[in-house]
Amino acid sequence: MNVLVIGSGGREHTFAWKLSQSDLCDQLFVAPGNAGTAQIANNVNIGVSDFEKQATFCLENKIEMVVVGPEAPLVDGIKDYFKQEKLQHISVIGPDKKGAMLEGSKDFSKKFMERHGVPTAKSKTFDAQNIEEGLDYIDTMQLPVVLKADGLAAGKGVLICASHAEAKSELKAMIVDEKFGKASAHVLVEEFLDGIELSVFVLTDGKNYFVLPEAKDYKRIGEKDTGLNTGGMGAVSPVIFADATFLNKVEEQVVRPTVAGFKKEDMDYTGFIFIGLMNVAGEPKVIEYNVRMGDPETQVVLPRIQNDLMDLFLSVKNQSLDTKVLKTTDATAVTVVMVAGGYPESYGKGDNISGLEQIKEGLVFHAGTTLKEDEVTTNGGRVLAVTGVGSGIKAALTQAYAGVDKVRWEGAYFRSDIGQDLLALKQN
Repeated sequence: MNVLVIGSGGREHTFAWKLSQSDLCDQLFVAPGNAGTAQIANNVNIGVSDFEKQATFCLENKIEMVVVGPEAPLVDGIKDYFKQEKLQHISVIGPDKKGAMLEGSKDFSKKFMERHGVPTAKSKTFDAQNIEEGLDYIDTMQLPVVLKADGLAAGKGVLICASHAEAKSELKAMIVDEKFGKASAHVLVEEFLDGIELSVFVLTDGKNYFVLPEAKDYKRIGEKDTGLNTGGMGAVSPVIFADATFLNKVEEQVVRPTVAGFKKEDMDYTGFIFIGLMNVAGEPKVIEYNVRMGDPETQVVLPRIQNDLMDLFLSVKNQSLDTKVLKTTDATAVTVVMVAGGYPESYGKGDNISGLEQIKEGLVFHAGTTLKEDEVTTNGGRVLAVTGVGSGIKAALTQAYAGVDKVRWEGAYFRSDIGQDLLALKQN
């Protein structure tokens, strides 16, 4: 089967890496891809939401499956586009536009949780028409106050405000000053959940599902989770504080009602659901849904899955996941993201990357890279993710950072404390 992966980041390189190992995958293409995907697949210069060009390419190259990495094309309706008659034979791994609203609108997502009894933080949504009510509502909230842009904001539309004055100022900035553009035309004012955050991933064919290995990511740019939010600076799987009892609660209270909700609300939902959770004194509370795999969590989840990913995707297509058994390794995976200097604010591109060939152990997944005259150069904020896999978190950390130490470019930055909080929990 010929497969097209949509996207250009570390998540898509990881998909390509896993799919390229399958005998069921004949030709593998990535649009638009990066310098890493170019080594194992055929890059195609087509944008992630250019559905017309994607469709033409699929027909010309006998593509039978499209695997969608990022959220934007899902929210824009790629699955709906591929339902037209001439494209119906091409299966899309990802939900339809209605299902993608679970990530495209946090207000829609919150109301979906409430309708289906999924535990979550209480909140109210405000816009320019009722902003004064929003300011008054903030005064009733316990501190800190969480503000969330309703729309897509590249993982940066969530603010945690330490005072009511700060929350009011930021609410105005988000709605009136369009701090996050159209994404913050509507803003959720939400209670703060005090606990430990983690992510649980589900692969579903619309009626059956697998709960994939959980992960914890590190969003802030600075050591000890300080500084600005990023798209993710690292991740660890498994998560030591998510024991079997807690994960059983997640499946019973969150996963089952969520998947059942897809059917009840007539969503054509196949593919991944990413559930951002807070472990609050042993009880799961949902922070958000994403309708695709996480980045950089994919870089620690997929290396722990022993199944042929292409085989699983075919089972999603045929709605036969219930005939499969998910096989995972007990090993720990840690990924450390290397970013361009200045990220997540302004940063340069076009710097030559050296040392990649020196990494003999571990995995390197490209994100913001491109090829320039056969040289790998930086082409984004998050540039590379180096993943270590070992018999425990200490071994995985050692392998990941050994790889990071070999890679160089001007202004490269990474956090040196990824996984240290979990390592401390393990030692205690």
